[in-house]
Amino acid sequence: MSNNPQQLRYSKEHEWLSTAEDGVATVGITEFAANALGDVVYAQLPDVGSTVTAGETCGELESTKSVSDLYAPVTGEVTEINEDVVNDPSLVNSAPFEGGWLFRVRVTEEPSDLLSADEYAAFSAG
Repeated sequence: MSNNPQQLRYSKEHEWLSTAEDGVATVGITEFAANALGDVVYAQLPDVGSTVTAGETCGELESTKSVSDLYAPVTGEVTEINEDVVNDPSLVNSAPFEGGWLFRVRVTEEPSDLLSADEYAAFSAG
């Protein structure tokens, strides 16, 4: 069972979202998703300055098993991408909640269906 940090919120597409600091939140994928993907070998992240829309694709993660779409958990403007993940995509697997974060977004709209850690654990357990 994945260990989902309580302070984060989660989407049903298996992304996590930190609490916004000064309006900017950090986005990554969950340990559950990282394990399901297998070894991530390539990360295509949204461009800094681009707008992402909650529930829509904004990039891709490619693993040794498959290519998976990356979905935006919120709507807003991308303020930063994690260059460490671009250079070493395996961080998504080894540290999905720490060094393997994907991008930061200035949140303009947050959907009401984000899950707590406990709700996400129940959801991902299927």
